[in-house]
Amino acid sequence: MKARPSLLLAIVALTMGPVAAAELDLDDIKLPKGFAIEIYANVPNARSMTLGYNDVIFVSNRKQSSVYAVVPSGDANPQVIEIDSGLNMPNGIAFHNGDLYVAEIERILVYRSIMDRITQQPAPEEVNVRLPGERHHGWRYIGFGPDGKLYVAIGAPCNVCERDAEGFAQIWRMNPDGTAVETFAQGVRNTVGFTWHPDTGELWFTDNGRDMMGDNEPPDELNRAARPGLHFGFPYCHAGEIPDPGFGNGRRCEDFVEPALQLGPHVAALGLEFYAGAMFPPEYRGQLFIAEHGSWNRSKKIGYRVMLVEMEDGVPVSYEPFARGWHKGDRVGGRPVDIAFLSDGSMLVSDDHGGRIFRIYYEE
Repeated sequence: MKARPSLLLAIVALTMGPVAAAELDLDDIKLPKGFAIEIYANVPNARSMTLGYNDVIFVSNRKQSSVYAVVPSGDANPQVIEIDSGLNMPNGIAFHNGDLYVAEIERILVYRSIMDRITQQPAPEEVNVRLPGERHHGWRYIGFGPDGKLYVAIGAPCNVCERDAEGFAQIWRMNPDGTAVETFAQGVRNTVGFTWHPDTGELWFTDNGRDMMGDNEPPDELNRAARPGLHFGFPYCHAGEIPDPGFGNGRRCEDFVEPALQLGPHVAALGLEFYAGAMFPPEYRGQLFIAEHGSWNRSKKIGYRVMLVEMEDGVPVSYEPFARGWHKGDRVGGRPVDIAFLSDGSMLVSDDHGGRIFRIYYEE
């Protein structure tokens, strides 16, 4: 697929019309030597992504309450099809055994055999589980682990508060039908991205640090959950070493699991994926990419980029920009949300600010 820097909006089937993307010069996006970027498809408020069969990408739209399929069309631009609309802040989206799972605030829907019914606006079933209804950090993130279980992020309904006993600030795990719900991880303020290590099967997730502690505290976190039942510190301790000014009294940071890596402060680290493809040079295989949505609670904006975390023997050893340039001066040209990889090994990056999906590929 050749670069298409002036790509127009792909066809949005059914009810959607053209969407104007935020102004952005793709030449502003800086990448390592040999890599290039293009606009793959325009998808309104493109948020979380999940890969179906045959490189079909399913995409959520949190603001306009819709779910889309991005369907490859050979050499033509991918076709964008609206699957459902009128949902309650759908954000989490996962593909499992041919079925599409979509998380609203209080419930999870499943669209059975979705690959056979993409253009039919199929009626979903409701998974037999009830999620908390608070809207603050109520946009769910979901995914299926290598154990076949459905994982659901339940964010804290606040900037900082102590409501763990009510099921908040946790990652839940359950069977695909919603039975056997259990708390997998605690002390997780707001994760909007998790994945599993391709070799160890361990859960890795980002966590957004609390606000109103200044420009540089606390850092966002990259965490590793090697087993269920771990507590990652919120609201008592942040980033493994910063006691909370309101909830940290009488608590020791060493009593909680410290992050695998401290990320930038307030960068809003969201989706993440390990690279397992064959397109990128060999040194990228097994490395971790993180989409940073960008700061709001900071006098000087940071984030708005895709970061590369290099791993050695399962341990992060560096944290450097891989793709940057969506933020320039006071202008925000895009806000990366999630990462997915096509079968050819190229990377997709969703952008809810500009309403599009970028494709990053290696051509040298």
